[in-house]
Amino acid sequence: MPALSDYPITRKWPAQHPDRIQLYSLPTPNGVKASIMLEETALPYEPHLVRFDTNDQTSPEFMSLNPNNKIPAIIDPNGPDGEPLALFESGAILIYLADKSGKMLPKDPARRYEAIQWLMFQMGGIGPMFGQVGFFHKFAGKDYEDKRPRDRYVAESKRLLGVLDGRLAEREWIMGDEYSVADIAVFPWVRNLVGFYEARDLVGFDAFAHVQRALDAFVARPAVQRGLDSPKRV
Repeated sequence: MPALSDYPITRKWPAQHPDRIQLYSLPTPNGVKASIMLEETALPYEPHLVRFDTNDQTSPEFMSLNPNNKIPAIIDPNGPDGEPLALFESGAILIYLADKSGKMLPKDPARRYEAIQWLMFQMGGIGPMFGQVGFFHKFAGKDYEDKRPRDRYVAESKRLLGVLDGRLAEREWIMGDEYSVADIAVFPWVRNLVGFYEARDLVGFDAFAHVQRALDAFVARPAVQRGLDSPKRV
């Protein structure tokens, strides 16, 4: 049976608590999905900061765990059948942690797939589109004279916000009264769009009152507050 120490990544980020889930991440919209989920489910974990400013994500140790060199990634020393399990891709991590904890995914099979559907909505739409808005509005893309690329992503982000606003019009959370992995996936990106990316006015966010209401409720959760600051930046 492989041990946690058999994973090369533990040479760069040694485990102080090898019995806990090892989280390799950074507080970005994708990264905090995993830390918020771990906080919400109360699964014991040990966070390790993957620094982008020193290109930790392209180090051989990190890429031995995730060859796609993206955060977050985890190793669960007590995975299925009691053996270690390594995972990357935030959506896969959310589903795994939901199954492991028995929380944040509906038990009814039809409702479960409905929640996964909205998780995929974030992964395939909200994440990529909001990220492009951030690039073209706040980062290098803001200097492009041709604003058509920016405007294309802004228009698609508005459309996605409209879809989400319609879903939340008569529901507390994306799945109704049930807070789920869908919310944990979606709202860090919404928060980033109007906060860090400074695109509130650009996307006309004030028109999406139901999204704003749910975002405020999400950010107010104690586990979300803890997860947004994990791993701590140094």
